[in-house]
Amino acid sequence: MGLRRATVGGALTVGLVIAVEPAAAQSINRALIRNLNRQLLYVAAPLAILVETILFYAVWRYRDNNDPTPTKENRSLEITWTLATAIVLLFVGFASFNVLLSPYISPSYGDASVQSNAAEQALQGAVIPDDPDAIEVEVIAYRWGWEFVYPEANVSAQNTSVIPEGTDVYYHITAREVLHAFHAPELGLKQDAIPGQHNTIRTSVGETGEYRVYCSEYCGAGHSRMYATVRVVNQSSYETWLDEQRAGNATGPTNSSNATTSSRQAQPVPP
Repeated sequence: MGLRRATVGGALTVGLVIAVEPAAAQSINRALIRNLNRQLLYVAAPLAILVETILFYAVWRYRDNNDPTPTKENRSLEITWTLATAIVLLFVGFASFNVLLSPYISPSYGDASVQSNAAEQALQGAVIPDDPDAIEVEVIAYRWGWEFVYPEANVSAQNTSVIPEGTDVYYHITAREVLHAFHAPELGLKQDAIPGQHNTIRTSVGETGEYRVYCSEYCGAGHSRMYATVRVVNQSSYETWLDEQRAGNATGPTNSSNATTSSRQAQPVPP
C-alpha cells in the first residue's frame, strides 16, 4: 500500500511539473537554454522519484531485518540498468548537442580576410555576420563601466545599448585592462571580456523593454557597481536613437580603436 501511494504521488508530481509551462523567453538564446533545461527536467524528475521510492520502500520493508543476506548476482538487472543509463545519457547528449549547434549559442566564425574597412579591421577575430541586416556592436568593458560602439552607424554610448526588436545583433565583447564578463541573465547572454580578444554573442530579442547587464567576473573595487542596460525598442525608435547619438557627438568614433578614447578617461570608482 505504501509503495502504491508513493508511486501515485510521484506520478502526480511529474504531471504537475510537466503541466506548468514557463513564461515565454525574451530572447532566442534564453528560449533555447530554457527548453533544454525543461527537457532535462522531464528526464531527471521521474528518475529521481523512482530512486527515492525504491529507497524508502527498501528502508520500510526491511526495517526489522536483523540478519540480512548478501545480494545475489542478477545479470538481467545489471543489463537493464546499464541500457537504461545509456539511453538517458544519449538523450541528454543529443538534446545538449542540438542546442550547442545553434548559431545563437555557438556563432560560427567567418573568414577574417573579408574584414576590409576600418570598422571591420578593428574587430579582427570577431564573428562576421552572414546577414547584411544584422547589427554589430563592440562592447568594451573597462574599470568600471561599459562602452557600446556601433561601427557601421558611427555611434557610441556609455552603459546603454539600444537595439531593435526581432533583429539579429552581434555583440563583440572585449576589455581594456583586466578580465570582465558580460552577463544579461534575462536574455540568456553571458560571455567573457578579455583584453586584446573579441568574443561574440549573437542574439535576437523579441520583446521590447530594458534588461540589466552585469559584470560577472570580479574586476576590482567597483565590480559590484559595474552595470549597463540593454534597451530593446521598435525599429523607428532605434533609428531615432541613432540620430540623437550622432547629433550629440558629431565627432564620435569611427572604429573601435578610437572609440576607446572616451572610455579611457573613465575615473576609477573609489572603494
